[in-house]
Amino acid sequence: MTEFHHLHAKAALFDLDGTLVATEHRSRAAWTRLFTTHHVPCDDTVLATFVGRRGKEALADHVHHFPGHTVDELFDEACGYLMGPDSPPPFAVPGAAELLADLHTRGVPLAVVTSGLRAHATEMLDHVGGADLFQVIVTAEDVTAGKPDPQGYLAACRALGVHPADGLAFEDAPAGVSAAKSAGLRCVALTTSHNAGDFTHADLVVPDLTPLRWTPTADAH
Repeated sequence: MTEFHHLHAKAALFDLDGTLVATEHRSRAAWTRLFTTHHVPCDDTVLATFVGRRGKEALADHVHHFPGHTVDELFDEACGYLMGPDSPPPFAVPGAAELLADLHTRGVPLAVVTSGLRAHATEMLDHVGGADLFQVIVTAEDVTAGKPDPQGYLAACRALGVHPADGLAFEDAPAGVSAAKSAGLRCVALTTSHNAGDFTHADLVVPDLTPLRWTPTADAH
């Protein structure tokens, strides 16, 4: 029997990849192909450094293994693999579309804070009801430092007009949880990309978004 978790806040802020739309399998395939093509060793430890972070920032940690290539060149190559015809298709994280529809109907202010690019975000959000559900979308282009830096979440809270203490974030990566908590938000972590043990700082850990229910009558604390 499913145990439901009842949540409340004045605003809900969502990571995108792995939290609303399952895309990590696509990203993993693209990064793996990039490393393999250049004959650079790649394992789970290396791939984990990319999850939840802006691609170029993560690549900068590894660019020394790619002599003669810049971060921009490598990022563009990886994006080409990601958009290729053999890239595995994305799909909605279970419960995402239903939760967003419920929150939208209730008039809860919504934001997306993603390490991805705006064009990617707009396309992916079609899988869960569309970008129009959100008042604010903060992408990699909008910040000077990506997660785990809290800049994106702080910007989203300002744009929504909500104090971070009154907001609730949803994340699937340790870097994202760190960003949300550093911003002063409470945070729900999903184990769609990582094990529960990786989320010691999260306020709640769930397998996906299906066991979550919004409680409209309670005031955020």
